[in-house]
Amino acid sequence: MPEPAAVVPLLSPREPVPPLVDDHSGLAACLAALAAGDGPLAVDAERAGGYRYSQRAYLVQLRREGAGSWLIDPIALPDLSPVAAAVGGAEWVLHAASQDLPSLREVGMVPPSLFDTELAGRLLGLDRVGLSSMLAETLGFSLAKAHSAADWSTRPLPESWLNYAALDVELLLELRAELVQLLAARGRTEWAAEEFEFVRTAMPSPPRTEPWRRVKGLRTRSRRGLAIVREVWLARDELARRRDVTPSRLLHDTAIAALAEAPPTDLAGFRALPRARSQTSESVQIWLAAIERAAQLPETDLPASRRQTDEPPDPRNWHRLNPTAAARHDRAKALLTERADELGIDRENLMPPRALRTLIWGLGEGQPAPSDSQQVAAALSDLGVRNWQLNLALDDVLTGLAAEPQDPATPAEASITRE
Repeated sequence: MPEPAAVVPLLSPREPVPPLVDDHSGLAACLAALAAGDGPLAVDAERAGGYRYSQRAYLVQLRREGAGSWLIDPIALPDLSPVAAAVGGAEWVLHAASQDLPSLREVGMVPPSLFDTELAGRLLGLDRVGLSSMLAETLGFSLAKAHSAADWSTRPLPESWLNYAALDVELLLELRAELVQLLAARGRTEWAAEEFEFVRTAMPSPPRTEPWRRVKGLRTRSRRGLAIVREVWLARDELARRRDVTPSRLLHDTAIAALAEAPPTDLAGFRALPRARSQTSESVQIWLAAIERAAQLPETDLPASRRQTDEPPDPRNWHRLNPTAAARHDRAKALLTERADELGIDRENLMPPRALRTLIWGLGEGQPAPSDSQQVAAALSDLGVRNWQLNLALDDVLTGLAAEPQDPATPAEASITRE
């Protein structure tokens, strides 16, 4: 898809920036306008992810043909469920919907159907699927992203931020119309419909097990050191939740990781840790108390040196842990990459990597590969693989499952042609 010869920066909406709707009379006017409008509803939400603990929406932007754009304050108006009723069964259009849907659900906004412009771009094989890049490639306009990382919990919201927010839905409906035509021309309308519905109905991810192990820079395997990391991480998380502040603003991961190597015993020692110079004496007392709790734990209560999980290990270690699984995974990946290249999409869009890893690792070392295609298809479907993906990729997965470890003498460039 050729990019327009001249890309025009879009600096302001076609109509004046709408005022912020922050009371019930304003919401009533918004709902009446949306109900009188026509066609799909463009939706966007702004959060404060770098600043706040919660992922709640601090601004909701809406646009519909005949209704114009509306900016709503969901802090002042925490129940926006009437929006769905106002637009009836109209399709909602979002960009990267999986990012916004959880915060929209918190304020009662649940789409009856969905069109995700970013996902459509991925299914079309676009190199860049950011909103501004896709608008440039399809419509010839670009958007400034100056306030994408702003603290949207700020009140009052500056006028320039509201201008930026209105632009995020300004051309979303026009972009959808272009993508609908492109998907139809490529025979990928059904692919998109399955993907959109999968995103719309996806259940929230379960809480991570032992999330403290994801501290950046953590290297220690000492169980006592890991206990310190766990107790400090939990103390930080609780304090961040109470204050609604992103945890890293209270204590950076690099400081927590350093605690495991040489835990300090006083204020000066704590402030000497990486990125901990600005710690107050009050907060340091919280961290020191957590360190003391870890020091007092009996051996039986210390965390294991490695994470306990039902998830497959990193495939990079499979050649050592399970050579058969490694051979099957390598073979399947190579075939799926070839197939995805033929289709002009990323392999991850053709076959979710987690589903492939879980299927193959679950067979166990020395277990024969299942030859029943329906059995494999059912297993992949249970892992979230969509029908269009199975139709295109199942044969390659089955071929991969039949692979066996190569003899060490076999040349590394052994054939990966389809069987």
